[in-house]
Amino acid sequence: MDYEKLLKNVRDRKISVKKALAILKNLPFIDKEVVKIDTHRTLRKGVPEIIFGEHKEIEDLKKIVKEYERIKEDCIITRLDKEKAEILKKDFKEGIYYEKAKIFALLFKKRRKRKGNILIITAGTADIPIAEEARVFCEILGNRVEKLYDVGVAGIHRLLHYYPLLRKAKVIIVVAGMEGALPSVVGGITDKPVIAVPTSIGYGANFSGLAPLLTMLNTCAPGVCVVNINNGFGAGYLAHLINNL
Repeated sequence: MDYEKLLKNVRDRKISVKKALAILKNLPFIDKEVVKIDTHRTLRKGVPEIIFGEHKEIEDLKKIVKEYERIKEDCIITRLDKEKAEILKKDFKEGIYYEKAKIFALLFKKRRKRKGNILIITAGTADIPIAEEARVFCEILGNRVEKLYDVGVAGIHRLLHYYPLLRKAKVIIVVAGMEGALPSVVGGITDKPVIAVPTSIGYGANFSGLAPLLTMLNTCAPGVCVVNINNGFGAGYLAHLINNL
């Protein structure tokens, strides 16, 4: 893509700004051998490319963050352990590490005023790390988030006590392990969209999250959608889209 020519065509009014933006949406990526950085995802989707940090080599992560720093584009890395995060922090001192959520963020864009209201609920305290991944991601993207943790079906009166929070929310994320019944309960008492997140928390028959996943997929409560096991990021992304419609 010849940027100068494109800019000249806009200035000379040979093409409209709208047409130029449409062209920019299909620009190529930055090729750094083992990584291909999609620098125009924000333009296409409104959210930058999110880097899955787990299993990536630290040197590859450094390459990725360095490129985002060079082009002044927000860089968000999920599932990053503390050891790798501390190494990145030495090279990129402006970076922020959210330890419980395992998210590293190097942000350049001006954050807009938080809007809407996303409510994140967990069945138990063991589900909190997955919920925090969703919460931090939503807040980075400019959403107002409230949380309601440890209100599972073993003591359902705890959830009902906070019913006004459910009514106030625009979209609700429900994170649960064990048998995964909580999203069905929430879906049955609210008129808001519910995003269910199964976690791998539970005893043997939980099958590392498969049991709650199937429970959530088989819910009879309308208005409940389901993301993959432990996918707090996916739930946060979807909640962000709904909250900003």
